[in-house]
Amino acid sequence: MRLEPAGIDGAWFIELEPQRDERGEFARTWCRDVFREAGIDFEPVQCNISRNPIKGTLRGLHFQRPPHGEAKMVQCVRGRIHDVAVDLRRSSPTFGAAIATELSCEGDRLFFIPNGCAHGFLTLESGSDVFYYMGARYVAGSAAGLRWDDSSIDLAWPAEPTLISDRDASFGPFNWTRDALP
Repeated sequence: MRLEPAGIDGAWFIELEPQRDERGEFARTWCRDVFREAGIDFEPVQCNISRNPIKGTLRGLHFQRPPHGEAKMVQCVRGRIHDVAVDLRRSSPTFGAAIATELSCEGDRLFFIPNGCAHGFLTLESGSDVFYYMGARYVAGSAAGLRWDDSSIDLAWPAEPTLISDRDASFGPFNWTRDALP
């Protein structure tokens, strides 16, 4: 695997290097030693899967407030998604920056998103499944979010969502002075 900086401080694209033969292919998706060599302190403590039967499903933009902030590594294991991270850390050199990438089950890319960033995605195909390696467990009382179409964030979504939860649709714009994370 190769790690490439993703444009937000501490965010990385993980490019897989599959070994192929007549049986198919094999690739390592996470290695503590490779991450540590790159200066990334990440050890998965929980894994989640999100199944999304409908094209145009939007999830996010989600994050957890301190002290339960969560780094995550995202992998599309079926279908295709437009995956997004927004840096909410006041102390970060990329504070306020947003980055997006396409992840697919056909591709060899994962997206590592550091603690202090909001995350969301839009499914580009019906039947898109997303697997998360989480650096912290989910704590409902710390869960928060911001609007996917917040005008203060420079995000270009490839399409309008066709399905969004009431909770995600109710998120307001982010108050960068009041709500920024340390």
